[in-house]
Amino acid sequence: MAVHEIRVEGRDRAVPWFRVPGGADPKVRALARSARRPRRDSNPRARLRRPALYPLSYEGTCPHHTILDVTMPMRPALQDAVERALRACGIEARPAGIGFERPSRPEHGDWSTNVALVYAKEVGEPPRALAERIAAHLASDPPPHLERVEVAGPGFLNFHLYPKWLHESLREAVSGGTDHYARPGIGGGERVQVEFVSANPTGPLHVGNGWWGSYGDALARVLARCGWSVEREYYVNDTGGQVRRLGSSLLARRRGEEVPEDGYQGSYVKELAKSYKGPDDVMEAGRFAAERILGSIRSTLASIGIVYDEWYSQASVEESGAVEETIGLLRSRGLVEERDGALWLLSTRLGDSRDRVLVKANGDVTYLGGDLAYHRDKFIVRGFDRVIDVFGADHHGQVASLKAGVAALGVDPSRLEVKLGQMVALVDGGKSGAMSKRAGNFVALDDLIADIGPDATRLLSLVSSLDQAATLDLDVVRGQSMENPVYYVQYAHTRMASIERVRIERAIERAPLDDVDLSVLAHERELELLRRVEELPDVLAEAARDRAPHKVTAWVRSLAGAFHGFYHDCPVLAPSTPQGLAQARLWLVEAARVALVIGLDLLGVSAPEEM
Repeated sequence: MAVHEIRVEGRDRAVPWFRVPGGADPKVRALARSARRPRRDSNPRARLRRPALYPLSYEGTCPHHTILDVTMPMRPALQDAVERALRACGIEARPAGIGFERPSRPEHGDWSTNVALVYAKEVGEPPRALAERIAAHLASDPPPHLERVEVAGPGFLNFHLYPKWLHESLREAVSGGTDHYARPGIGGGERVQVEFVSANPTGPLHVGNGWWGSYGDALARVLARCGWSVEREYYVNDTGGQVRRLGSSLLARRRGEEVPEDGYQGSYVKELAKSYKGPDDVMEAGRFAAERILGSIRSTLASIGIVYDEWYSQASVEESGAVEETIGLLRSRGLVEERDGALWLLSTRLGDSRDRVLVKANGDVTYLGGDLAYHRDKFIVRGFDRVIDVFGADHHGQVASLKAGVAALGVDPSRLEVKLGQMVALVDGGKSGAMSKRAGNFVALDDLIADIGPDATRLLSLVSSLDQAATLDLDVVRGQSMENPVYYVQYAHTRMASIERVRIERAIERAPLDDVDLSVLAHERELELLRRVEELPDVLAEAARDRAPHKVTAWVRSLAGAFHGFYHDCPVLAPSTPQGLAQARLWLVEAARVALVIGLDLLGVSAPEEM
């Protein structure tokens, strides 16, 4: 029977000899400890070149105990155990008051909770004293796989678990495969529309307005995997002043004249002018150009795996009478009034800083007027439960008015989420510059994709949070080295594929998973890789809740780092590797492959077998 220890930080004793494989024999104990330390390159420069995402060495032992096979996920299992311990302490537990996290440092255990700090004031007891009482009850009524629980700092509880909980996650990943593993159903089937990019079709997509396309698409993929019913939409601004300016620019080029001062200067306008055979009508010429530019935008986005369910025309909104219907609805609610010939939305009644114009005195509908008609269509006509709009940071001032307008329509404004993306700066040869479609000095997204490839374009746009400005150093991205994050994660998959190729070439049979003893996976590199596989469902749930696909990117890089460390220190098919250990490691590689492929697919990045 396993003995469950309670360790209080600063008071714990050394691991007794009978917990170390090999018992009291000093030679055997030394051999057991060294077997769990990763190999170190004899060349110190080689060690420095090792990717920084995984450490160079580990210390510690790995006790082996036979534990009841329990397949309940660890987080709910730990929560159940803590609830029982709280009740034993005379405290009525609230599930929302029991939070768990994975400590960043291995010496702090596999899981940690601050539950004692949460309840200490309520029960009138010092947090650390309460933590020690909870720990005592956990020792007598432990969760599955508990080795020991430590009380740390002001009253944190750190859970150290036996490795079998990680072995179970391996079985879950392999049995679920890429189709079924890591599918937390937290979305509950809620219908959500994600509208993103929606750049005006007045010029080719440039890096500035196309950079967030990967965010919108990856967010949609993460939400869909986590149980939401998702639709992607591109709102096409194919009417209004910008289309007129585009038409004026095209007609000027066709006449051999300079474009108007507020027109579009790019060389693409000259090419469009050569193919335009229509009349000298500004709107007709503008729509001709916009349609062709939109076709180019579709092609560009498709080249990085972005495909929309709907391309929604602004012109169709205005021509259908939806704007008038929307204004009529707002008027019936007493939220519209006329001032100086213009129609105003009384948005201050709904929390906005000032009232907003819906229709100008000259009869032109404002952006807000059109946007409210469009969002009325989203929420009321098409019936989406939630709408996520991805805007550029320059639209920050429109968020409050749009939220107020949605509330004026009778829609709970919390159902509308607006995500603002910051700008990206390209650095090439140490130089960077601003981009503008009107000035014609932009870097086309097509050119960036041709330069660094679709995978790099996708991954690098998802490295940091959407609300953080990004700088992309093209010289680093072009290099095929571990300094290149795209190469770093994809190379992990090619190494996985190479192990499978070697297995097939050597005609090594893979034993059925049920026949393989996974308890031999006790090396710290193996356990670290298993931890990364096990945490994927939680990472996806958090990324979905926070609308933060960059958290999947961080996880992918972490998994890749763990695998590179495993690959270096834990030979799978080497002649010196015992057969049973080789079989267990083959299945570990397969579990890691399943998890990595899931993560890369959510980011829209391929998983190559050779590089």
